[in-house]
Amino acid sequence: MQLCNQKSAANVAGASRASRAQSSVCRPMAAAATEQVTASTTAAEPLMMRALRGDAVERPPVWMMRQAGRYMKVYQDLCKKHTTFRERSENVDLAVEISLQPWLAFKPDGVILFSDILTPLTGMNIPFDITAGKGPVIAEPIRTMEQVKQVTKLDAEGACPFVGESLRILRKEVNNEAAVLGFVGAPFTLATYIVEGGSSKSFAHIKKMAFANPEILHALLDKLADNVADYVRYQADAGAQVVQIFDSWASHLSPQDFDVFSGPYIRKVIDSVKKTHPSLPIILYISGSGGLLERMAAANPDIISIDQSVDIVDGIKRVGSGFAIQGNMDPGVLFGSKDVIEARVMDTIRRAKSQGVRHIMNLGHGVLPGTPEENVAHYFEVARTAHERL
Repeated sequence: MQLCNQKSAANVAGASRASRAQSSVCRPMAAAATEQVTASTTAAEPLMMRALRGDAVERPPVWMMRQAGRYMKVYQDLCKKHTTFRERSENVDLAVEISLQPWLAFKPDGVILFSDILTPLTGMNIPFDITAGKGPVIAEPIRTMEQVKQVTKLDAEGACPFVGESLRILRKEVNNEAAVLGFVGAPFTLATYIVEGGSSKSFAHIKKMAFANPEILHALLDKLADNVADYVRYQADAGAQVVQIFDSWASHLSPQDFDVFSGPYIRKVIDSVKKTHPSLPIILYISGSGGLLERMAAANPDIISIDQSVDIVDGIKRVGSGFAIQGNMDPGVLFGSKDVIEARVMDTIRRAKSQGVRHIMNLGHGVLPGTPEENVAHYFEVARTAHERL
């Protein structure tokens, strides 16, 4: 497969921005009976939605975590003009353009919103910034009960209307040719940034709070869980057809502490969302999740995203066949030859298929900076034609 011309992709994105002056609405998912309609009428349901429902599909849907962004030249060129991450993620036209860049180039089966897990924090009275070379910065970390009391209930439409508008536009632009995904941070992972004041290697402040003043951490996590659930609902109502929960730092907890400080709050988010949006597919991803798979299952997501530290067959056996599985190719494989990439993609698909589960082909982690775009193109080409190779 030839990599799509980046200038052409950028021109298409620019043209789509110009067309957005017209009002856009979320397209309802078409019923299965309408899947044979022509392109001039309502599009059929995306492959991902049919696969997750358990319909017979010829191949697993495919996308990549962090598929929009830093490895793409068209994104790097855009960053030269729009230099801050928050501008790129909080300006509707830019967020939509960046979200569509990999879709225009590679046609994945999922288009995920370009955003950040910290985006809703400003709506909780927690100011933050994202700086080049340092990442997230929270100037006033929350470490006392009085500070926790100042955390407010999230009004997502008031605090981050650009998220809802971006999702609505993406649904219109993608037109059910792919599923549109939203995402949120899990309560514990959000709390690590809020308590540490940014990224951390040791997580000393939040661990000190967990073991010396657990009541403060629980009060914070409880508020975050309520707000995250509301944020998931907001994204779904705006057009997200699937939402992924990232608990990126939960593996820094021991399994027994995960049961206290993370798992129950993920379960609270999911249970709350399912009361109002019972059919919304929710993915749970934890980096380095090998020791936590059974606990991920206990949180009751619809899809468990397995990272590359876990053998996919062993992972499926550990969580059971009641969940769809996402993953789990090592993103480093994308630095290899086309033969290596093809072999690893097909091995992942075959091994998941052997267990009879619903499967979303993905990486075990986000795509790495410096990954050759032609190799990403080959990854998608192999996955899209997997039914011809099985």
